[in-house]
Amino acid sequence: MVSFAVYGKGGIGKSTTVSNISCALSEMGYKVMQIGCDPKADSTMSILNNKKIKTVLQVIKEKNNNVEIDDIVVEGDKGIICAETGGPTPGLGCAGRGVIVALDKIKQLNVYEKFNIDIVIFDVLGDVVCGGFSMPMRKGYADYVYIITSGENMSIHAAANIGMALNNFKDRGYAKLGGIILNHRDVDREYEKVLELANDLGTKVISEISRSDIVIKAENMNRTVVSAFPNDKMSNEYRDLTKKILVDMECKS
Repeated sequence: MVSFAVYGKGGIGKSTTVSNISCALSEMGYKVMQIGCDPKADSTMSILNNKKIKTVLQVIKEKNNNVEIDDIVVEGDKGIICAETGGPTPGLGCAGRGVIVALDKIKQLNVYEKFNIDIVIFDVLGDVVCGGFSMPMRKGYADYVYIITSGENMSIHAAANIGMALNNFKDRGYAKLGGIILNHRDVDREYEKVLELANDLGTKVISEISRSDIVIKAENMNRTVVSAFPNDKMSNEYRDLTKKILVDMECKS
């Protein structure tokens, strides 16, 4: 089994990208599990046709820790196994701590083994890289981290913070930085700015995703682009990105 985490600023298209990668991997014959690590718990909704599932933290609270696997995972489109860590009520408690508790529970229940998972993808909020949200970077969770950014200043700033966090952890056996995914917003000098960031972090831009209305159309249908429009050029962009990640991870292993 191999695993990777995708980080990025809120609203950058991270969950959209991750869900399309999950679908592309499933098409290729891999058994995939996607884990949303965001208090909003909406990472997997396009895979589940807009169904919002109970989060791991909700179930732990309701069942006093007597949690079973079927309480926290749901099978979605293309057989993708989905889970959401969840978080506390806004303003109450630490969302990062919630990620730690939830991922520990998933591991304790041997979820990966039960479903014979080949690839785990952690979809992680990247505006703040505190101890909890850095959990997927830690040894025993993600093997690699990919950062999604546009050329917008706030997105680049968030990406830089994530990259610096990874560099701070590199001597602890944490996940390796796989590279940067440029999700275009068509701002001035976009590629040049993101390439400069990649150079500063000692990594590369592994792929680019075009700005396209078809992504919004798929989201309005509560589906991924790969499922809703399998023959569209955007679906092929997501498939190409997926292949590049697989090749990148193989090269680094």
